[in-house]
Amino acid sequence: MYSLSVGIELELWVVDETGRLCDGTDIARAHRRIEPEFIDPLIEVKTEPHTSERSLRRELQSTLQTAILAAEGEGKRLVPLGTPLTTSDAPANCERGRAFEAIYGSNVESSKNCAGTHVHFEQVDVVDQINLLTALDPALALVSSSSYYDGTHGANSSRALAYRTDCGEEFRCFTDLCHYADSLSEWRDRVDRKYDRFKRLAAEEGVDPETVEDLFAPENTVLNPVRLRECQPTVEWRAPDSTLPSQILQLATDVEGLVARTQTESVEFGEPDLRDDRIQIPEFEELRDLSWRAIESGLNSDEVESYLRTMGFDTAEYEPLASRLHGPYQLSDSEARTRRLQQADRLEADVQDLTEDESEYSMYPA
Repeated sequence: MYSLSVGIELELWVVDETGRLCDGTDIARAHRRIEPEFIDPLIEVKTEPHTSERSLRRELQSTLQTAILAAEGEGKRLVPLGTPLTTSDAPANCERGRAFEAIYGSNVESSKNCAGTHVHFEQVDVVDQINLLTALDPALALVSSSSYYDGTHGANSSRALAYRTDCGEEFRCFTDLCHYADSLSEWRDRVDRKYDRFKRLAAEEGVDPETVEDLFAPENTVLNPVRLRECQPTVEWRAPDSTLPSQILQLATDVEGLVARTQTESVEFGEPDLRDDRIQIPEFEELRDLSWRAIESGLNSDEVESYLRTMGFDTAEYEPLASRLHGPYQLSDSEARTRRLQQADRLEADVQDLTEDESEYSMYPA
């Protein structure tokens, strides 16, 4: 059994039988837990919160099977990559998305070309959870799935690099890794200040405050790797790429085991270590350096792999898709379509192989 309830949101690209990005909104009609994203070639598969790995696996597998069958019925495929490899130029398909386009301008392109995974953890000791999940940001290297962005080979996690930095300096506070929280009230004040900044930026682009207030709440204005969701209520971890569901389940279980420890153990700053009575995490500047190494080099960085092992991850359990996407420095549209279809094949095989693990456990029971 998990000590904390866990839910998953997995974004997937939709392509036609030739590998071209295409409209996936029809697939979202197949199941209440499948939703369209703010551009047509992206959908999101969600689960309810679960208190066991087995039940989480069951629901994710069942909903993905429904999504894959619905796509097949339309002559389409689903692709688990952090980026579409080349570029999607699809316009926003909803009022909130169109407001984002108006506010961000050309800087919205990175949001349109990134697909991630969001893992929701039940709130317990919120500040310790926020800080621990922030410290686990380098774990994105375990599931990085695309080293291509806009057709160019670059960072190991091209999604994280683009999503956090390509929006422009004035918007980076909404997308980049945030400093640790000092207290819950300080975190909430920080989010409120960002919301005020968002409204000012919107006004500069001619979007009136009433529209912003109708479409955006403070908590969904920030798109950072860790978010506090008051409405659910959960602590949301947004660091990982979209990737194969088996790898996401492995990561969610490993991270839940760590986050659950905050119920009985303190989170402190110091030399990274898992002690019997506390979890020690690095100071923010050291963490930030590790995160950039994880984005740029993934598990090829000795420092990143050593840190993740220190934090309790068995890195041998992971096979990041990015390491399999070998190819030229510049990727043509034709080559990108071929690779998307290859990853669609991998997704379908992975979903088929999500066999039941009958043991219900938490790595670190309370």
